Amino acid sequence: MKMGSKETVCVTGASGFIGSWIVRLLLERGYSVQGTVQDLGNEKETKHLEAMEGAKERLKLFQMDLLDYGSIEAAINGSVGVFHLASPNIIEEVENPQAQLLDPAVKGTKHVLQAAQKAKVKRLVLTSSTSAIIPSPNWPANVPKDENCWTDLDYCKENGIWYPVSKTLAEKTAGDFAKETGLDVVVINPGPVMGPILPPAINASMTMFRQLLQGGTEGYQNIYMGCVHVKDVAEGHILLYETSSASGRHLCIEAITHWSDFAEMVAKLYPEYKIHRFTEVTQPGLLRVQNASKKLMDLGLVFTPMEQVIKDSLSSLKEKGFLN
Repeated sequence: MKMGSKETVCVTGASGFIGSWIVRLLLERGYSVQGTVQDLGNEKETKHLEAMEGAKERLKLFQMDLLDYGSIEAAINGSVGVFHLASPNIIEEVENPQAQLLDPAVKGTKHVLQAAQKAKVKRLVLTSSTSAIIPSPNWPANVPKDENCWTDLDYCKENGIWYPVSKTLAEKTAGDFAKETGLDVVVINPGPVMGPILPPAINASMTMFRQLLQGGTEGYQNIYMGCVHVKDVAEGHILLYETSSASGRHLCIEAITHWSDFAEMVAKLYPEYKIHRFTEVTQPGLLRVQNASKKLMDLGLVFTPMEQVIKDSLSSLKEKGFLN
């Protein structure tokens, strides 16, 4: 059964890299969208959304603070579905993990769930991440990582890796809340998301790609499990919203690969860039899996191959002036 379009849904984090694509596809499909941004006065957040086809008629923007419940309730009120994307995405070192990452991710998710429950929405799609699956060093080496695998929180805390902690705790919070209240929550777990950039700013995963093009040698051991095209991620969100039989977590990556595989393909496609050749294993113990995102594939999602993800990403970085 498909849930109908032409209805009103809320997208938190609407101005972000994935959020902008979701808003665009929802508007194309006839939905009305209540999108949240951090600052309505900031054109960098609003202008590209307001310029989208259908935005004049069917997009309303709200200023939302994840720690201010009232602002969340106002944004969700009147919608029948919620896409919850808003969460800080910081992959570099953080000074104050509690304030910078954990509170907005975990308390913010709790607030969004409470407001969604109050508004009696029929489904909430939560944007989690492969960062709620890895790093998981104690997972058996001969078993492919999948939706049953969870990030090892103790390992992350001991090593000061805070982003995966924030995504894991937020996802677990949502799972517990759904169990307790009966709110219908489905989860999507994308890997590093790349492709055409709609907002004027660059996101964390495209920054990883740019650093590689500029000779970066980082192997992203605790972050990378496979790239995915931003349009596929947006399609995946809507598919999970519209398919009532969908439940649980959904891995959303083109394939489980190593960062060295990605780097090698970039080097092959673009010999003019000085791409670092990795001799060491960038993702120790990670089994490569071709059709890792089987749950989403079974629902009909067709993933863009890595080569095309790379080409679309590079041309977007060039076009937006991020490679000067």
